[in-house]
Amino acid sequence: MLTADGIDLYYGASHILRGVSIGAEPGKITCVLGRNGVGKTSLLRAIVGLQAIRAGRIMWEGKDITALPTHERARRGISLVPQGRDIFPRLTVQENLETGMAPLPRDKRSIPEEIFTLFPVLRSMLGRRGGDLSGGQQQQLAIGRALVMRPRLLILDEPTEGIQPSIIKDIERVIRGLAARGDMAIILVEQYFEFARDLADRYVVMERGEIVLSGEARDMVETDVRRYLTV
Repeated sequence: MLTADGIDLYYGASHILRGVSIGAEPGKITCVLGRNGVGKTSLLRAIVGLQAIRAGRIMWEGKDITALPTHERARRGISLVPQGRDIFPRLTVQENLETGMAPLPRDKRSIPEEIFTLFPVLRSMLGRRGGDLSGGQQQQLAIGRALVMRPRLLILDEPTEGIQPSIIKDIERVIRGLAARGDMAIILVEQYFEFARDLADRYVVMERGEIVLSGEARDMVETDVRRYLTV
């Protein structure tokens, strides 16, 4: 289980996160919702160690990882699919997938067959450069790369952004299937309400660096959530 408790984060003098607390547990999907600029990505960066926090602590599987660098968190099974995908455009699909092996012991550095079961298109494109793929294919590659490291916490930052509807359905199927295995916790940041609603077990809604709504998905009141998503 992940527990981020009372997180305060600053960029210079700007107070970006204010006492934010969030949890994630195996077999469950926690969805983080909110408009652009409310601190969702900053929260993810704090969890994976890409941004230092000013106050609070981050616990993972019973241990305090607040001071651990990003690569050590990755070795402990925390994996991020960043907003915008951030694949390597000049590397092939296979080479992009192989970059996900970096946190693994040498004897476990292989691409699991499961990646190609989840995303069959990647097998047929192993020799193509990442930059030649469509946006939806790049998103599947980014998720596949994150899964290569066999994460126990998978964090996805707006995986539907700029993606065609057919691939959104494929990504939804994959995320639901990964959660159903019961051995992986998932945090999903999303603006697309219907996508998040259909996947969430728990949800939190952010506004101006704070959590303003949270609870079990079954108790979610759509009108209350939507007023924090509309511009």
